[in-house]
Amino acid sequence: MTSGLALGIGVAVLAAGTYAMRVAGPVLRNRISVSATAEKLMDRATVVLLVTVALTGALFVGHDLAGWARPAGVTVGVAAALLRAPLALVVILAAVTSAGLRAVGVV
Repeated sequence: MTSGLALGIGVAVLAAGTYAMRVAGPVLRNRISVSATAEKLMDRATVVLLVTVALTGALFVGHDLAGWARPAGVTVGVAAALLRAPLALVVILAAVTSAGLRAVGVV
């Protein structure tokens, strides 16, 4: 029972913290001014964070490298996206590339 109580308290604290962070943005936006340089830096940091998360998911499974099929599929998908292919086609090309490589034995 104690672990259930601890879990409930943990969930409540995380929920309250998440809500506080979401409310803080609009509330503090009008009260705090940020320089243009700082805004540019935060925009770049956001992009870097998203790219690193995407690369980690594309290249690793747990602590191990994902092999060659997944990165090849991601590369084909990125290339199709850069060529402005429709999203459905990008996903299909990436999936077919990865599945095809796995079917011929490339892990």
